[in-house]
Amino acid sequence: MSTGAQGLETPSGKDVDYENFPVGSWLLPAQFRPHIATYYRFARAADDIADNGDFSGHEKIERLTAFEDAVRGRKPADPATETAQRMRASLVETGIDVRRATDLLRAFKQDATKLRYTDWDDLVDYCTYSAAPVGQYLLDLHGGSTEGYESSNALCIALQIINHLQDCQDDYRELDRVYLPDEMMKSAGAHIDDLDKAQSTPALRQVFDQMLERTDDLLKTAGRLPGGLRSKRLAMESATIINIAHALVARLRKHDPLAARIELPKAVYIWCGVRGILSAVL
Repeated sequence: MSTGAQGLETPSGKDVDYENFPVGSWLLPAQFRPHIATYYRFARAADDIADNGDFSGHEKIERLTAFEDAVRGRKPADPATETAQRMRASLVETGIDVRRATDLLRAFKQDATKLRYTDWDDLVDYCTYSAAPVGQYLLDLHGGSTEGYESSNALCIALQIINHLQDCQDDYRELDRVYLPDEMMKSAGAHIDDLDKAQSTPALRQVFDQMLERTDDLLKTAGRLPGGLRSKRLAMESATIINIAHALVARLRKHDPLAARIELPKAVYIWCGVRGILSAVL
């Protein structure tokens, strides 16, 4: 494995514009935005390694382990792990638990070798490490919530599953990775190679709808999040993101993610933001 500054990370070109939710938006306190940007950069770099189709599972894990060594401070400074070193410095400055970073790495290492999920619980367990730490990090940074992490975890897991549905065809074609639970697929009579078709089969559509129903349940729990937050600014941000999640679920119910990637028009994002801000301040 190359250890040069350009040899460890493998940028995909995805940035904040690719995400379903605002990253470090103006709604959040200015003093926290640099830390949020550092966290996002770390997560994006690690995710890009896990999603790089040119690497074997072993090489991906090797690179992600180098990230973990750096963020835990186990190894001397190396230009190849600068992103992880910056993450470590940010965590030290803010006093946030290193698990908010290392839990993500655990999920990305799993992505390197695990290509199928047996049932809904198996998928949610993965999302508990791949997505929930993001919300936990933001809560820690902004003073926490009166009800702990439950509603934040539910929102982040819901967002992750929405993303899995949006990208289900690309994940299968490019990485042979399928997040649709095997149990649901078999029950509906759907087949893995249905994901390679130009449009969804009725059986595959049934799987999508089942997953969206379960995502709705997660969003019901997530609805408690803004009211429990100690930070009014984070409450506005989270209310906006919940609105975006509901809008994406509605669009995924109406449209076929195999025919085109399901995204929201800019006007819908703006409206979600306006409603989110108003709901948090009134």
